[in-house]
Amino acid sequence: MNQTKKNVEFIKNSGINYFLQDSPRNWFESPVKKAKTQNNIQQNNKLEQLDEIIASLKNHETILKKSAKNLVVFDGNLDAKVMFIGEAPGRDEDEQGIPFVGRAGQLLNKMLSAINLKRDAVYITNVVNWRPPDNRTPTDEEILEFLPFLQRQIDIVNPEYIFLLGGVAAKAILSTPLSLGKLRGKWHEYKSLQLNKTIFTIASYHPAFLLRSPQYKKASWEDLQMLQKKLENE
Repeated sequence: MNQTKKNVEFIKNSGINYFLQDSPRNWFESPVKKAKTQNNIQQNNKLEQLDEIIASLKNHETILKKSAKNLVVFDGNLDAKVMFIGEAPGRDEDEQGIPFVGRAGQLLNKMLSAINLKRDAVYITNVVNWRPPDNRTPTDEEILEFLPFLQRQIDIVNPEYIFLLGGVAAKAILSTPLSLGKLRGKWHEYKSLQLNKTIFTIASYHPAFLLRSPQYKKASWEDLQMLQKKLENE
C-alpha cells in the first residue's frame, strides 16, 4: 500500500469523513439558512402526510358523502401552536371545501383577532369532514367513524394547545359524556400514543351556537382569555 492510500485509511479510521465528500463543504453556511431548510423539509413532510389523509377520506365510504358536495378537511398553518376543532361543515363550508367560512367562520375570525391570533397562524378542522344532511348534529357513530382521521391530524400538526368548539368536538377529543357547560372554563389534557407529550385542551362554545345564543359570548370570551394567557406566558 502506497503512502497516499495509507493516509486515506488513517483519515477514515479517525472518523474524519468530511474530507472524503464529493463536493466542497461550505464552512460558512448560515445557521439561519440551515434552520429554514429544515423547516421547509418538515413542512413538506407534514403536507405529504395530510395529503395522504385527504386521499384516505376521499376513498372512505360513508353515507354522508352522498348528500355533501365537497370534502372539508383543514385550513391554516401546519406548524400551528393552536388547533381549533369544530363539529362538521355547514352549507358554506360544503360549497367551498374550507372549514369555518360562513357566518360562524366570520365570528371565529373575530374571536381569534380578540386574542391577537391570525387565522393563518392556527390550524382549523372539524370532527366530521362531510356535511351532514340539513346541518344536523353528527351522530355518535359518525363521530367514531371520523375520529381516527382527526387523531392523525393532531399527530401531524403536533400543536401545543387544542381549542374545542362545541359539544361534538368535546365528546370526540375528551371522550366524555359530560355537558359542555361542565367541561368549559378549565384545562383538560389530551394524550396521543404517537406524541410523547400532553396537549393542553379547552372546550368552549361553537361560534354557530354563539350566533343563536349571544348570552354565552361572555363565557366564550373567558375561555379565549385562558388560551391567550397560556400563549403569553410561554
